[in-house]
Amino acid sequence: MTSQLPTADTKQELRARIVAARQARPAHERLADDRARTGIVLQALRGVEPSVVSVYLSVPPHAARPEPGTLEIATALWTLGHRVLVPVLSPTDDGPRREPDWAWFEGPARLRPGLWGIPEPTGPALGAQALQQAELILCSGLAGTLDGRRLGVGGGWYDRALQHRSPEAAVWMLLNSDEVLDELPTEPHDQRVDALLLPEALQPCR
Repeated sequence: MTSQLPTADTKQELRARIVAARQARPAHERLADDRARTGIVLQALRGVEPSVVSVYLSVPPHAARPEPGTLEIATALWTLGHRVLVPVLSPTDDGPRREPDWAWFEGPARLRPGLWGIPEPTGPALGAQALQQAELILCSGLAGTLDGRRLGVGGGWYDRALQHRSPEAAVWMLLNSDEVLDELPTEPHDQRVDALLLPEALQPCR
């Protein structure tokens, strides 16, 4: 299940190697994996009463730093009646957002390009505390371990955001199968996840 990437001395080196591996994957493989992860999420929530799910909206397919796609997941959950919270990243009139922010997903037709081209809703921002409503959080990452350690992209956004989650909320990180590692460098502020959402399966963390 775990992968052995070449030894990297720093988080920055490890991030660069994972991003390069993602860039090298053919588009049809990325799409197939995205569809597989969507199916796993929908199967896991089958029969569950509509709930609040937080889903990051992924960068456009042509982005320099590709990541597992989530628009299909968000749209499917919203169509089934779940309330879907997604990040808001664009600056405010006063400048960059200092804290994580969220808004309700209201379908793909009501999205606009946000910071770095990442789609975001056109509705009102709800503040960092809105994440407390989520019962399930689907977060991004570059790599993870089977004990729940997470390597993010480097800005600390989700480490700050997850501090506002409900204690009962489950956190699943979307990864490719070769991004499950034996070891990761960690720091005290790094937030852990409860499961790794891979194309093959949902892998609970120990």
